[in-house]
Amino acid sequence: MRVIKTDIEGVVIIEPRIFADNRGYFFEAFTERDFAEQVCPIHFVQQNEAKSSYGVVRGLHFQLPPHAQSKLVRVTKGRVLDVVVDIRRSSPTFGKHIAVELSDENHLQLFIPHGFAHGYSVLSDEAVMEYKCDNYYAPDSEGGILWNDAELAIDWQVATDKVILSEKDKHYPTLAECNNLSE
Repeated sequence: MRVIKTDIEGVVIIEPRIFADNRGYFFEAFTERDFAEQVCPIHFVQQNEAKSSYGVVRGLHFQLPPHAQSKLVRVTKGRVLDVVVDIRRSSPTFGKHIAVELSDENHLQLFIPHGFAHGYSVLSDEAVMEYKCDNYYAPDSEGGILWNDAELAIDWQVATDKVILSEKDKHYPTLAECNNLSE
């Protein structure tokens, strides 16, 4: 695998080594040993999958300590724009975001350490997203940031009138209104 650094410390893109021939392809999606050597030591305890249609925006979600989660995300079907926002108040990149297109064609994965809000928009007719987490979901520690926070200025690459949101995602505060973030 090749590890590609981003503009935000700790957030990396993982490009797998793909073995393709006339039968199809094969790649190792995750190897704990290689990940520990090239990114950081981690032990994933939960794996989730979400299927969504075009225009769905999920996020921006996070979990607060002591239930914060690191995630390794990838798309097994379709295309998404994956977005990560630094919510660590003491970080030099606090409030900054990166966006990476993940698809079943590019096979890229994105590693998101603790201290980040995460979301994505679906760019294909349908997409299946898979993500590993290093901590269990804890509803009482759940938080979120409004997907269209003007200060963040995220281009979700979906027309506003085509965006499909959950009721919860429609009512999250802006980043500036979040009082419960960790340092």
